[in-house]
Amino acid sequence: MLRLFKYLKPYLTNVVAVLVLVFFQSLSELYLPTLMSNIVDTGIVKGDTSYILKVGSIMLLVALAGTICAILASFLASKAAMGFGKILRNEVFMRVESFSLPEFNKFGTSSLITRTTNDITQMQQLMMVILRMMVSAPLMCIGGIIMAVSKDAKLSLVIVVIIPILTVAIYLLTKKTVPLFQTMQVKLDKLNLVLRESLTGIRVIRAFNRIDYENERFQAANRDLTGTAVKVFKMMATLMPSMMLLLNLTTLAIVWFGGIRIDNGYMQVGDLMAFIQYVMQIMFSLLMVSMMFVMIPRASASASRINEVLETVPTILDPELANSAPHLRGYVEFKNVTFSYPGAEKPALKQISFTAKPGQTTAIIGGTGSGKSSLLNLLMRFYDVDSGSILVDGVDIKEMSQASLRSKIGYVPQKAVLFTGTIADNIRYGKEDATDEEVWQAGETAQATEFITGMKEGINSIIAQGGTNVSGGQKQRLSIARALIRRPEIYAFDDSFSALDFKTDAKLRLALKKETLNSTVLIIAQRVSTVRDADQIIVLDEGEIVDVGNHQELLNSCNIYKEIVYSQLSEEELA
Repeated sequence: MLRLFKYLKPYLTNVVAVLVLVFFQSLSELYLPTLMSNIVDTGIVKGDTSYILKVGSIMLLVALAGTICAILASFLASKAAMGFGKILRNEVFMRVESFSLPEFNKFGTSSLITRTTNDITQMQQLMMVILRMMVSAPLMCIGGIIMAVSKDAKLSLVIVVIIPILTVAIYLLTKKTVPLFQTMQVKLDKLNLVLRESLTGIRVIRAFNRIDYENERFQAANRDLTGTAVKVFKMMATLMPSMMLLLNLTTLAIVWFGGIRIDNGYMQVGDLMAFIQYVMQIMFSLLMVSMMFVMIPRASASASRINEVLETVPTILDPELANSAPHLRGYVEFKNVTFSYPGAEKPALKQISFTAKPGQTTAIIGGTGSGKSSLLNLLMRFYDVDSGSILVDGVDIKEMSQASLRSKIGYVPQKAVLFTGTIADNIRYGKEDATDEEVWQAGETAQATEFITGMKEGINSIIAQGGTNVSGGQKQRLSIARALIRRPEIYAFDDSFSALDFKTDAKLRLALKKETLNSTVLIIAQRVSTVRDADQIIVLDEGEIVDVGNHQELLNSCNIYKEIVYSQLSEEELA
């Protein structure tokens, strides 16, 4: 947890100011009982009204100064704690953004969301408590003991008895609650996972009448979290009543023994009143410490989870010195590439070698699970190859920065992803400074203008979260427009035409030919009609290249391709 405190550095001035202000606030609170004692023992006993007014005025000034210090300290502590949380959230988000896919798979989306929100909130709350109590609690405790002893050393033996009992109670409670708080955060991850799946999969859930099942699944996760939370907070709930019971018993003992000492002439009434207040200050300072110990276990569990994210080094990193090959543009070459997904029993791709050149369309076809999408995942460097190499413009992609590699590629994923915002915002995701004219042109090439013009606001129409207000085919066309607008060297279409009808598919491919004349085009598709006009077609089966050629060559030489073709096209269409 201490490692995270380095992110407080920009607010160091605030922290120092808070500590100074809390110090003076604590001094004012320690001074007030002594002033009250003087009023009772000197002013009231002797009937000296002027003395009472004089010391009373001093008490008001000291109380006012303490209040001002407390208000300023709270303001600056809040500012520092919230700033600390902001920096921490930014650091976690930036680190998560740098993760490659294996790291995302390791943590899981729901866990990363919890770590970025709930865990950092726990750290913020702890920071507030620490800044307000780190100086105050020890100072009040030690100062209270010193002042109490100065009033009556023998009566202070009551404090010597009570403090060890409190310390042992706090230690035992902390020891039991730390593991439970860690378990709570894990169970919160689980609850977020179930909730997220239920919300994103609501259409499927309703279509299959599984609402009751999902309700029970959520309730089970909720009950699990609640059970642990109730258990831990039951333990924490015993702390306050125990403290108050000890405080009342201590006050009773002080009044009892203090009365005896007053009777014997060793103590005055004002001193006894001050002594009781000092003991209450000591007890409440210990209560503040116990509150810190209540929060520290949970914050400690959260801190370890945050550190786990911050200390995770992405498996895919940029080289220290990136290479470039300006004399080449758009050349893609796979050389003996073998790749396995983490934890897989066998490779997804084995000894893959082929070349894709500018001005050519290279299509990749094969059965489900043959490794088609894995090729583009490797080209985009979402994963690294196990062996072999991938060259873009004559340079191994491991020797290029990820940003420069991806700036060369217009990628359209298998599952079209749209973001909340307007249609124009989503298309401009490919080129931030694109003009409205460029947006319309990209939409026209992607065959999207027909439905865009049909929407009330045109390109300024709002896309709902997840693109739920447009169809699957419309999502794909907007995704294609997003890739087209950046005019990259390489176009990578990962089964990006599957939701389009055959007429739109044909029109889109015709428009793409004009747009991508000088670019390298890689198309992964299930439809033969989408790939038949490609310059070269690569046939994959179980992660290996079976054959390479154009449509007619493969019909004559490749049985697997022939089977795919005859399963989709009639003899008349083939002719």
